[in-house]
Order: sequence, then structure tokens, then C-alpha cells
Amino acid sequence: MIVFILVSTSISIAVIDRLLYPLWKKLTARTLTPLQRIGVGHVATVLSMVVSALVELKRLKMVNAHHLQNQTNSSIVVPMSVLWLVPQLVIAGIGEAFHFPGNVAFYYQEFPPLLKSTSTALVALLISIAFYLSTAVVGIVRRVTLWLPDNINYGRMDNVYWVLSLVGVLNFGCYLVCAWLYKYQDVEDLVDDDDDDDDDGFRSYE
Repeated sequence: MIVFILVSTSISIAVIDRLLYPLWKKLTARTLTPLQRIGVGHVATVLSMVVSALVELKRLKMVNAHHLQNQTNSSIVVPMSVLWLVPQLVIAGIGEAFHFPGNVAFYYQEFPPLLKSTSTALVALLISIAFYLSTAVVGIVRRVTLWLPDNINYGRMDNVYWVLSLVGVLNFGCYLVCAWLYKYQDVEDLVDDDDDDDDDGFRSYE
């Protein structure tokens, strides 16, 4: 199912770069800043969690409707197509199409020239941290709640998605504050390659 995210991200990047950005610039005479692109990615991520919660809620209702909650049967089959997962995966892919290129553009634009190559590696670092955090969240949920038993037909995975949606909203609110306070700077103009350079190759700047 992960292929739907990859395909959605690839198609979305092409559509965004070739259609959406030029159209936005033509209508507003402005371009989307990297921070605005990241913000759109945040919104799409939260929306994908909301859709995930709604789909899981529908699945649980179908389990109850067909009287499939039988504790003596550990391999209950729910009469629901796996394609119900596609919308949330597509939305997540669209979010990545905004989020990750926006991050790369932001780091590459704002970091000093000597750190530009290093800055692009931060995206991969953020992804790896996110995987570790997601594992930790799942572990905490399994310890303090009954939402994630071995058989999800007896659990409430929809509640997990709702919690993640709430965390995403709070994270987006924090991001908005940080993005609003942030002042773009052209660090290339502050680079000094003459004899008065600092030890680390560029002078300090605000």
C-alpha cells in the first residue's frame, strides 16, 4: 500500500511545480515561500490522519454489523476493501509533496553556503527521527490504553488516529507561531571570504 504514497507524491510534485505554483504566481503576483509550502504539508498530514480515523471507524462499524467480534476466532475477516486506505495515503503523499521540497528549499536558501550540502541531509534526519517517534508513540499507547490489542477488531485504532490528529493540530499551531516570527535572510550576502573570516569560514550574523 505504500506505493500509493510514492505515486501520489511523485504526481503531486509534478502538478505542483508545473501547474499550481505558476498559477498561484499568476493570480497573486507572489510565489509560495518555503515556510508556506511546509505549512500546507502540515495541513495535509493532519487531514490524512482525520481520514484515517474515519475509515477505521467505518471498518469497526462493519465488524459490529456483521457480528464478527468473536474472541474464539483470532483471524476475523472484515468485508471491506483495502482500497478504502487509498484516500488517506494519497493525501499523505500530497502532504509530502509540499512538505519535503519545502524543507529542502528552506534549508538550502537560509543556510550559509558552506553548510548547504549538509542542510539538505536534514530532511533525511527528520524522517528517521519521525520513525523513531512513531514507534515510541505506538509503544506508549499500547502501555497506557487498550486501543491496540493484537487483534485490531477488538481495539480502537480510530482513537489513535484522533490523538495523532490532535497532536498534528497542536504541532501546526506551534509551527505557525514559529513561521510568523521567522525573518528570512540572505546569508550569502553575509559571507566574508577575506582575511577577516571567522575560524569556521563565515562571520557571525543575526
